[in-house]
Amino acid sequence: MAPTSQEAPAAAGDPSGSTAAGTADRGLGMPLERLPGVGTARARRLERLGLVTVADALVHFPRDYRDFSGAHAVADLVEGEHASLAGDVADVRTRVTAAGRPMLTVRLACRGGHVRATWFNMPFLAKRFAVGMRAVIAGPPRRGAGGWEFAHPEVRWLVDGEADHASDWLAIYPLTDGVQQPLVRAAVQAALAHGAAAAVEAFPPDMLAAKGLLPIAEALREIHLPGDRARLDAARRRFVYQELFMLQLALRIHRGRQQARRAAPPIVVDARLDQRIRGRFPFEFTAGQRRVATEIVADMARGEPMNRLLQGDVGSGKTALAVYAMLATVATRVPGTEPVQRYQAVLMAPTELLARQHFATLTKLLAGSGVDVCLLVGGQPARARKAAAARIAAGTAHIVVGTQALLASGVRFARPGLVVIDEQHRFGVLQRAVLQQGDGDPHTLVMTATPIPRTIAHAVYGDLDVSVLDETPPGRQPVATYRVDPGQADDWWAFVARKLRDGRQGYVVVPTVDESARGLASISGAYEQLANGPLEAFRLGLVHGRLKPAQREEIMERFREGAIDVLVATSLIEVGIDVPRATLMTILDAESFGLAQLHQLRGRVARGAVQGICGALVADATTAHPRIEAFVATTDGFRLAEQDLLLRGAGDLVGTRQSGAPPLFLADLLRDTALVAEARRDALDLFQRDPLLADPSLTRIRELIEARWGATLGLGRVG
Repeated sequence: MAPTSQEAPAAAGDPSGSTAAGTADRGLGMPLERLPGVGTARARRLERLGLVTVADALVHFPRDYRDFSGAHAVADLVEGEHASLAGDVADVRTRVTAAGRPMLTVRLACRGGHVRATWFNMPFLAKRFAVGMRAVIAGPPRRGAGGWEFAHPEVRWLVDGEADHASDWLAIYPLTDGVQQPLVRAAVQAALAHGAAAAVEAFPPDMLAAKGLLPIAEALREIHLPGDRARLDAARRRFVYQELFMLQLALRIHRGRQQARRAAPPIVVDARLDQRIRGRFPFEFTAGQRRVATEIVADMARGEPMNRLLQGDVGSGKTALAVYAMLATVATRVPGTEPVQRYQAVLMAPTELLARQHFATLTKLLAGSGVDVCLLVGGQPARARKAAAARIAAGTAHIVVGTQALLASGVRFARPGLVVIDEQHRFGVLQRAVLQQGDGDPHTLVMTATPIPRTIAHAVYGDLDVSVLDETPPGRQPVATYRVDPGQADDWWAFVARKLRDGRQGYVVVPTVDESARGLASISGAYEQLANGPLEAFRLGLVHGRLKPAQREEIMERFREGAIDVLVATSLIEVGIDVPRATLMTILDAESFGLAQLHQLRGRVARGAVQGICGALVADATTAHPRIEAFVATTDGFRLAEQDLLLRGAGDLVGTRQSGAPPLFLADLLRDTALVAEARRDALDLFQRDPLLADPSLTRIRELIEARWGATLGLGRVG
């Protein structure tokens, strides 16, 4: 999606200067309709892309490029790989096919031989070609019976005496309905001619020289009209570095503000308290859990807020560490209180189902301890929510478990010491800030079971330290995972039935509640087919998001107790549901789920000592399903995370649009990993030298950070 006119300038370094600061109409704030070749009608269409001013067009960066250099020879061609060839038109023919479609065929004499270019239903193009003229065609070739062919290639006509063309690399821009590439290219080129020289440089000269970055005006020209591949790469590097550097600096300023503005309560865990807390758990911590616990204890002992991201694969024991930190918090006395008062800990879950499960687990674990555990979720009756809020405000609720209901305006914490947020990508920076109440900031521990490569975690969660839990408790076995094609479905269900008769339980996950226009399985349809078909001998339960919370909890409790053999559910069970006897997982229309979501679902049957089994049923045996192949190939969440990046892109994986973290417009966190690390180092170094960005040479950087991230991160004015 193209950035809006409000977002784009600052995203790329806002070469415009601030249009809001009164840029003159004749400068970078000039409406596009006043530029030669644009006009009012075209400008209205460009508004659909958020392109209103010269500045907007300058930072509407290409999403791709096409090589129009004509540098390839016939011998260089590889079927399906983009190529561009320059040649002389040797023959032009038009005819009507047997199906009644007009067909244009142009034969070009190129370096090393002849190629054919064909177009269907475009007879008007014939007038553009004449024998003897010269042209460049570009596209993916295929080898036909008569040699190499290009179907519907892009064309650049070469006219005798023409001026040097702008670029051999044709920019391909993000579009929307009713806006075509030629219109965007014309507007961008007019904007470049009018305003590139007036763009305001973000970086001081010494930084440009030290980092080898192109100046802003040159970088703008080269990213839209690159002279060659090297200059294109240099222009892209300049803007990617700037985007990542500004983000990292903004996040570090945000964190510095948090640490300087308020103090967090020191939570000190001595050997005696550590022994008491661990004695509550019915198992020994793994080496990885002990290591991460040490990191958490060290953070919480300081008088500044802990901000730590704990990422670990499904079943690695993250929740136990969260409980450890919460118990340390509620065991800590608030200084100077009589009678003795203790700090509160808050656990915020992404779903009500998971919140209720956390509440039940904590209640059982802490029975007889004197620790009061309180639940606050939207599905509670109003009277129960009001009573819970009163206990929270009074401080009699020591550990509070809830969902986004905790963010309601009427919920106030007496002495918040620790906030634990389960599944960080569900909650954003602003939501975390809501929980930072009282006289000081609580410590913050955020957890995710969607592993993210460390450099990417730093890019997106730059305001957090990162801990990685990279081992699973002893006795856990990897889940055996299979792709099940339609012709294998009967055998799969017979296999599931045999395992159920052996005393196992299972899940059947469907993608939708209702019938889908895409033909995906619905929950009611799947339930009926299974109950009256391959699983008719077993007790089935049905759970989805439209059931009332009390109904969902009743069904889940019956499933935990073994009164239900198979739970037919939507993906709401993907996070945190823990039923050790449930070791069978069947995912219908598995290709409709994301790779990270498939891995989360599989994690539901990796909870006990018995090996879990997962079947991913696909609707079409003839179609390639890269996500399913990757899912079947490994149970390593970090490897799957990297594959998910390749298939879907980092923005989707880390959920920046859902979380409130700023999206990235040009940077590719997988491709630009080295630049992510470099930008982070440089941003931290600058912050340490000048945390207020007070040096006059940093004025432009300060303005950009305020414009781009000030509201999102609550920065106000920097410096």
